[in-house]
Amino acid sequence: MDFYITYQFHATLWQHQGSGGWYFVSLPLHLAEEIREHLQHHEQGWGRLPALARIGKAEWKTAVWYDTKQATYLLPVKASIRNAENLQTGDAFDVQIRL
Repeated sequence: MDFYITYQFHATLWQHQGSGGWYFVSLPLHLAEEIREHLQHHEQGWGRLPALARIGKAEWKTAVWYDTKQATYLLPVKASIRNAENLQTGDAFDVQIRL
């Protein structure tokens, strides 16, 4: 997969309280609106867009998912990335995604 558009933003790590307790960052609403306007036709099932993400020195292939309740995309942050960058719930940091 080729990635064409790069977005950079500042975000806060949060944990979903449902089953599994996944960790996420929410994209800023203005970026989500722009992405939705220009890339929605590329979404796969459940509003999924493949992405290449970077936090600090850690980079990984992933996807962002559109959350209709928050009206934004969510970037899951897996344990290996949280551990590599020493991230805890509530920490704020810079994020880069390429879609």
